[in-house]
Amino acid sequence: MTAGSAAQAGQHARRRTELLAAGAATVTVVFWASAFVSIRSAGAAYSPGALALGRLLAGTVVLGIICVVRREGWPPRAAWPGILISGLLWFGFYMVALNWGEQQVDAGTAALIVNIGPILVALLGSRLLGDHMPPRLLAGMAVSFAGAVTVGLSMSGGDGGSSVLGVVLCLLAAVGYAGGVVAQKPALGRASALQVTTFGCLVGAVVCLPFAGQLVTEAADAPLSATLNMVYLGVFPTALAFTTWAYALARTTASRMGATTYAVPALVVLMSWLALDEVPGALTLAGGVLCLAGVAVSRSRARTPQAAVAPDTLPQPQPEPEKT
Repeated sequence: MTAGSAAQAGQHARRRTELLAAGAATVTVVFWASAFVSIRSAGAAYSPGALALGRLLAGTVVLGIICVVRREGWPPRAAWPGILISGLLWFGFYMVALNWGEQQVDAGTAALIVNIGPILVALLGSRLLGDHMPPRLLAGMAVSFAGAVTVGLSMSGGDGGSSVLGVVLCLLAAVGYAGGVVAQKPALGRASALQVTTFGCLVGAVVCLPFAGQLVTEAADAPLSATLNMVYLGVFPTALAFTTWAYALARTTASRMGATTYAVPALVVLMSWLALDEVPGALTLAGGVLCLAGVAVSRSRARTPQAAVAPDTLPQPQPEPEKT
């Protein structure tokens, strides 16, 4: 194989990897957006801790079965620090804090505060992981955050019902999310996406075990629809979406993946419109468009112009041999 064909094959492989990672990220944001609709239903019957534990148990069972079928085995020892930290902060603490916070503040305020998370991911990723922060990424995050602010303000009740506790809980959820993502990134260099997700989910479930009594009591009285929504949260937005997230995160930077989640508010608006018949206003739609536009900018790459060939690298004409 010539050097040119080898370089072309490498470009094709990189392009294929980028497309697969983008597809995995898309699956993640779609299911994470759907989680907000399901949480609204299940949260009426389950308390924050019980809902988080039930979701994590369902996710752990599904992921555990897949691991056994695929014979994944235990993650290497070097991956465990990242798995433990991400399991504690993201799968455990984040889910409980967010569920609790959303009971204290309106949906718009919660969405507004939690969307600080991707900015924290970018800052921590740059500081701790050495992530590059290209201008397009920064610009895209700025546009998306403006869209998230617009969506949040348009959906806020404005009745003064947001408590200080709820605001603090949503802020802590954003911090837990950011810390979990940054801790998960190094682990993905030592273990597979499925291993990191499975054992992170298991760690989160163990952290939430103190809520087991509440889960048993509330499950006995909860309507079937609420329980099915809790199981759905565990199977799809947790087991599937966290695995596709880890797959994509292993192939890009934490900052770029964090920016991708700004598509979630726009999808939540659309899903609430379709599933709950909540017709969004013009301001909400405008915010959703800004979110998607910012994600598109942050995921794009600047075109690299082909370098001009230096004159001294051009083939020089060879003198003809003298005739004898």
